[in-house]
Amino acid sequence: MTIFRRGRLPYRNVLLSMLCVFSQFTHASTLSHPQQLIDVTEQFLEQTVSEYLSRSAIDARYEVEVARLDPRLRLNQCDQTLTTNLGSTAIPVGRVSVRVSCEGSSPWSVFIPSHVRLYRQVLVASKSLLRGTVLTDADVRLAERDVSILTQGYLTRHDEALGNKLTRPAQPDQVITPNQLEMAKVVRKGDQVVITARSGSISVRMPGEAMADGVTGKQIPVKNQRSGRTIKARVTGPGQVEVAM
Repeated sequence: MTIFRRGRLPYRNVLLSMLCVFSQFTHASTLSHPQQLIDVTEQFLEQTVSEYLSRSAIDARYEVEVARLDPRLRLNQCDQTLTTNLGSTAIPVGRVSVRVSCEGSSPWSVFIPSHVRLYRQVLVASKSLLRGTVLTDADVRLAERDVSILTQGYLTRHDEALGNKLTRPAQPDQVITPNQLEMAKVVRKGDQVVITARSGSISVRMPGEAMADGVTGKQIPVKNQRSGRTIKARVTGPGQVEVAM
């Protein structure tokens, strides 16, 4: 996995409130000047995000942005190593708040707002697409986007979208989201289908008739044209259904 890093991008002044002491991760710095708090926060987020990407096997680059602190902020110098923690945030992406604490003789704790932007290759529309379009390779492509702001979700592989139908129009370069897609019906009610009955390495095929529309992976009622019985079968592709023997 390749990870690219960029430094802090200040975005607003923040007045910090003193809070209870809580910690999990230690740092060597014991200075409490605002710049040292920023440096400790940035170092912690760099390591935390890197570990998250490695653990999740995500190929991405990221940017860590730490809030500009009030330069008048002064805290007692800590006689122990400062500690940091993400608090209730499980995934270090998007807007996060890092708790920096001193557990020394004059304890204190502050929250420092930060923002982690995570850039991944996601599926976007290659051109204007109409509602109802069944997606093909020519309709979508991969492009880098900041997924920390994609609140509707995103797709990272072509096979997650190909063959599915758009439920609303998409503009060129628009991110394709999961809720924009509807699995295309590959079997229609009344279609002649092949029923495959499997048991281990043994399979038997017979003709059938679909009694309902179906999408890949879903079960539909199918009439066995040899026996006249209606059974439940799983759609495996256009004109193909499968049952277990």
